[in-house]
Amino acid sequence: MNMPIDVNAAPADAARRVVDAASYLTIATADAAGTPWATPVWFAEHELREYYWVSRPETRHSRNIAERSEVALAVFDSTVAVGSAIAVYVEGTAGEVPAAELEAAIAVYDAKSTGLGLRRWTAADVTGEAPFRLFRAKASQVYVLDERERRVPVLSSRGSDT
Repeated sequence: MNMPIDVNAAPADAARRVVDAASYLTIATADAAGTPWATPVWFAEHELREYYWVSRPETRHSRNIAERSEVALAVFDSTVAVGSAIAVYVEGTAGEVPAAELEAAIAVYDAKSTGLGLRRWTAADVTGEAPFRLFRAKASQVYVLDERERRVPVLSSRGSDT
């Protein structure tokens, strides 16, 4: 991802390149009292609208999401020189993936994992006695941060490209 991305030409394309090149995102949560917490998580995404990660339910960010579903995400390349980075920012809501949607969601997560030569993930890995659960953030707003540090809209809460 170290080559320049022209976000003014096509913000959705720029966001796609940032997200595709990244392995981790930072998720910002808050507890019921509003105390913030930020956590990096390995993730997979779908159409820039859904972001998936696996976590233990007892972690601080998982507990925060159970209390308050509003989240913010940041995806960026920390290897680029100062002043040349772009980032994708997401506003949305998060929670455990419901059982009725688990098969499709775990397929997205597994595809990224196995595509990188990592382990397979199945519904059995995130249900029952398994220590992990699959979480999802659904985007209401997606922005790409351009080279002048402006947020350029990519997707709106209506789910259409802006």
